[in-house]
Amino acid sequence: MAKTETPNHSPALDNGLDDHQPGAGQPGYATQQGNAGETHQDADGNGDAAAFLTDNFGHRLSDNQNSLKAGERGPTLLEDFILREKIFHFDHERIPERIVHARGSAAHGVFEVTKAIPELTKAGLFQKKGTTCPVFVRFSTVAGGAGSVDTPRDVRGFAVKFYTDEGNWDLVGNNIPVFFIQDAMKFPDLVHSVKMEADRGYPQAASAHDTFWDFVGLMPETMHMIMWAMSDRAIPRTLRMMEGFGVHTFRFVNAAGEGKFVKFHWKPVLGLESLIWDEAVKIAGADPDFHRRDLFESIDAGSFPAWDLGVQVFDEDFAAAQPYDVLDATKLIPEEDVPVQIIGRMTLNRNVDNFFAETEQSAFLPSNVLPGIDFSNDPLLQGRLFSYLDTQKSRLGTTNFHQIPVNAPKCPFHNMQRDGLMQTLVPTGRANYEPNSLNEAGEDSGPRASPDTGFTSFRANGERNDPTEKVRVRAELFADHYSQAALFYHSQTENEQAHIASALVFELSKCAMEHVRARVLSRLRNIDETLAARVAEGLAMDLPEKAPAAREPVEMKPSDALSIQKQAKMTFEGRKVGILFAEGSDKATIDKLKADVEAAGGSVFLVAPKVGGLAVKGGTLKADGKLDGSPSVMFDAVASVLMPAEAEKLAKQGAAVQWFMDAYGHCKTIAHCNGTKVILEKAGVEPDEGVVPNEKLMDVGPVRHFAREPKIRDLA
Repeated sequence: MAKTETPNHSPALDNGLDDHQPGAGQPGYATQQGNAGETHQDADGNGDAAAFLTDNFGHRLSDNQNSLKAGERGPTLLEDFILREKIFHFDHERIPERIVHARGSAAHGVFEVTKAIPELTKAGLFQKKGTTCPVFVRFSTVAGGAGSVDTPRDVRGFAVKFYTDEGNWDLVGNNIPVFFIQDAMKFPDLVHSVKMEADRGYPQAASAHDTFWDFVGLMPETMHMIMWAMSDRAIPRTLRMMEGFGVHTFRFVNAAGEGKFVKFHWKPVLGLESLIWDEAVKIAGADPDFHRRDLFESIDAGSFPAWDLGVQVFDEDFAAAQPYDVLDATKLIPEEDVPVQIIGRMTLNRNVDNFFAETEQSAFLPSNVLPGIDFSNDPLLQGRLFSYLDTQKSRLGTTNFHQIPVNAPKCPFHNMQRDGLMQTLVPTGRANYEPNSLNEAGEDSGPRASPDTGFTSFRANGERNDPTEKVRVRAELFADHYSQAALFYHSQTENEQAHIASALVFELSKCAMEHVRARVLSRLRNIDETLAARVAEGLAMDLPEKAPAAREPVEMKPSDALSIQKQAKMTFEGRKVGILFAEGSDKATIDKLKADVEAAGGSVFLVAPKVGGLAVKGGTLKADGKLDGSPSVMFDAVASVLMPAEAEKLAKQGAAVQWFMDAYGHCKTIAHCNGTKVILEKAGVEPDEGVVPNEKLMDVGPVRHFAREPKIRDLA
């Protein structure tokens, strides 16, 4: 009898795993547009098995672009096992770091209602002016890991947890009011494309690479967000000087059951301010923790950052009359059309006691809303309602993550949920189900539902939607991908437009694939022909043909609210001025500059060649930082008080020359004494409205002088 060969693997492994290698072979596909202009790439029906996209159990997918909805503008259906599997797998791809928003900084504070709105919502928080509640806020970058730097070009997360008497409300948003995609089905693809490239593990915390721009070029719905991401909004000066947005359209519901749509805005009391790209890069090298340090030190010094909470409220009639769909997360509502009402103020007044226990273990859920606040059918929001709860189990290791102190409500909570990993509560009795009649035997029968005061969903369904069909499709108005991108671009100052063009040139120059660059240029032509031409010239490429638009753009009136520079505040409040001195400097002059800046609400950081006590005219003075470790990128304006002999010495040091060269190049105010002029001349600093004697510092302020920029750098 022949000897039987022993299998070298289990028969259980005789399955499709050998076939699983993505990219094994080059299956053909046909490209076409969906109902809203989204890109569909469908397999050739005659291809081999590797050509067909399936779920993890081999079921072929008919549509990888759209979640399953009850009507084209309806809510996303729980039965969509394809969406749930895709998001479920994505939620669990990283352990234990967050997949996105991994690098975060947080603080505690208080929220106070400044305008009661009972006519709009029955949420207890907003019934009476003066009502307060504690808050916890986590700011973050999106693409980088927990150990990345604070100042990359990136979206910033802006997540607020309100600890109210009716439970926690998590307003989980960004510093940009729109998003890249329209449907949650595409979120894993978006993040995979912008994260480090899968085969090489870089670039970290950067979108300037092939896979991201390949995705962008194939997904025209991204173009509005691209304008924001390539603008100065993506490089905020500090976390204290950026706006926040709820992104999605939500609903307010009042005590009578009447509902209106609402969008949430956070307006920084200190005003908007951004970095220049060169500045952002240098700060990343000088202080990778720049934003985190600024937030911590500001609160520690009692200079508490604050934001006003505003709302845009509108009804279904207004929504139906717009040339865009309010359920589309890639669209905003111009403030000129629906003004923002300010209804409260949030002040951050306490740093975390333990970074891991609070900042890292905090968990935010868009599904945490109060009675009187409800969801819309926005398909991106609908997916987030599932995804965020699911991902906490992976990241925090237990379904009991709500018991971690930073996540626990500050009001009573009672339910029948029991056990689970790391259960820290000790429920007593046997009432872990309802209905029950244990009270009839003298036992505690547990809590019950409250129809009168509990959360109820908005019941009306007048959202221009037929819920009788289950469809994978997008509403027709979702197809306009360019009108609001053009609105944003045309709302910027000439200088801000140049920054956007230059950012596009920089990012696309990092793409090795020429067809990717060409495709993005073809999309830009639908936004603005001049912008496309500027970017093409910066890349030394010919303009390709304009990409066909799924829906022709409409002209929208520019909005000043979309421009950082048009909203700039001339204030020292919250700003930091660096003052350079050396041996022999006049202490009285330094003391006066410091006192004036601090009286105006700013702070001063003293810089010198040495950090120990230096002999100066009028006594001894210690620096806060050494010159070569305290570059001018750390400050909002600079000043110098130097004796001529010391200035001559410093003019021979690269750190001193670079200190002024960068301040000038970053369009900052430079106040100086006569002795400093030798360094200014060597640094190429030319007199203008922002280069002034020390006594003029308070008149000019810590503002940017962008009229200087064309003299100091080439912009697209």
